Amino acid sequence: MAREQYQSLTEQMYYILLALLEPRCGVDISVSAEQISRGRIQIGPGTLYTLLGKFEGEGMIREVHSEGRRRYYQITQKGRDMLQKEYERLQLLLEEGRAYLEQPGQ
Repeated sequence: MAREQYQSLTEQMYYILLALLEPRCGVDISVSAEQISRGRIQIGPGTLYTLLGKFEGEGMIREVHSEGRRRYYQITQKGRDMLQKEYERLQLLLEEGRAYLEQPGQ
């Protein structure tokens, strides 16, 4: 999914993968993403479960266990690689923009 098919991750994708550095169920993923983003990102259930299905289909996350209706997921190495690649891409955007946006008189 993530950039064989896409060039970058959306913010929701990025924060979901960050949240899944530890095993979490859907509700916990949403809460964690909101906490990591300091309340800036809120992920609704429709978006969350659509992305979880895509991530799982692409091998970027895997289900690690379930308790009743709750399914717990964790990022895979493929997902970690994509997350790292996106992190580096975002750093590059900042570096490239800094030269233009931090000039005196701008």
